[in-house]
Amino acid sequence: MPQPNVTELVRMWISGWVASRGAADPVEQPWGWTIDVGAPTGEVARHVLPEPTEAEVRKLAETTTAPTTWLKLFAEDDTVRPWLGPQWRLDQPGFLMTTPLTVEEPAPPAGYTLTTWARGGVLRALVRSEEGHLAARGQAGLAGAVAVPDQIVTAPDHRRRGLGSVVMRALQSGAYEAGARTGVLVGTAAGQGLYTALGWTTRAPMASLVLEAENPEGTYR
Repeated sequence: MPQPNVTELVRMWISGWVASRGAADPVEQPWGWTIDVGAPTGEVARHVLPEPTEAEVRKLAETTTAPTTWLKLFAEDDTVRPWLGPQWRLDQPGFLMTTPLTVEEPAPPAGYTLTTWARGGVLRALVRSEEGHLAARGQAGLAGAVAVPDQIVTAPDHRRRGLGSVVMRALQSGAYEAGARTGVLVGTAAGQGLYTALGWTTRAPMASLVLEAENPEGTYR
């Protein structure tokens, strides 16, 4: 069976990401998708371009005026950065990754407990210490045959103990049991090593840029 191309993989990623974040349904555009987010962390919306061109990105940037609007461009940072002015801040790079899902039996190390649950199309995994402190967590948006792991975090005092792997395996197994067969995510450079070790394959780079508000001095913060 042929592998989905980048555009189809991005479509799959979006389907689970909006479930995970509680975002609005994506609106299809000639160049990709627009998603209203309205997150309390400050992301008002994002435009996602699976195959960005300079002309499309420049035109989109010219018509975007709301600060904290993000561009998610599936290309190298060095390629897209020259297309945009200083009001667009380049964030850390991302990597589109996929894996076939299977049933696994993750076991936390001694002194930790693992809890998983699903509600409203979102699967969650929580690892706590013996004292009940949050040690690691993550969630996955479920969209039919697709699961999108998201917001995987290990508390600083509990790193380098394999807890991120426990969370990921729990999410992958729970997603499989819920009917998903393919995992798709966008990871940071730091997360890419973990996901690769768990069998994920990198499919494409992703550049992230956010429109910043202009200061009274005419600069951008």
